[in-house]
Amino acid sequence: MKTSDVDILIIPGWGNSGPDHWQSRWQRKLSTARRVEQADWEHPLLDDWVGRIIDAVAEAERPVILVAHSLGVSAAVHAAGKVPAGMIAGAFLVAPPDLAAHDTWPSRQGGFAPVPSTRLEFPSTLVASTNDEYCSLQKAGEFAAMWGSTLVEAGPAGHINTQSGHGPWPEGLMRFGLFLKQSG
Repeated sequence: MKTSDVDILIIPGWGNSGPDHWQSRWQRKLSTARRVEQADWEHPLLDDWVGRIIDAVAEAERPVILVAHSLGVSAAVHAAGKVPAGMIAGAFLVAPPDLAAHDTWPSRQGGFAPVPSTRLEFPSTLVASTNDEYCSLQKAGEFAAMWGSTLVEAGPAGHINTQSGHGPWPEGLMRFGLFLKQSG
């Protein structure tokens, strides 16, 4: 499938993705991409975030591809089980956080932990770094196995965000293109 065949929903994590983040760059570059806006990026609540994702999927005109980063991955996986079957065509999941290993807002008060352990009903790829401070590669592999995702090791790429030097992230865009091709 091509990007013109799908509605691409960009789902940032905690704090949103700034203008130089790869998600923001992809949103500007891909004509069918739009961001799932959250009411509160700094104090995320699972039900609110999931509701926004469900609404964005319902508004889509074409099959949906989720492109989620960090806490957005957790929200996307929670939302996936609440969306009617067939509406989501795939998910590109990048740098999921291991909320059980971190005493942070989303896991303590936001309701994001634990993440669902059920298999996703659509193709998915999970991209993980070997040195992500928020999730070990081993834990990312466990997430991929639970969700039925193809695990892609990104090497020592940190949290795959602007701070780790992944503004443009051309390798990610090529991997996303391959994911779309294989999912179609």
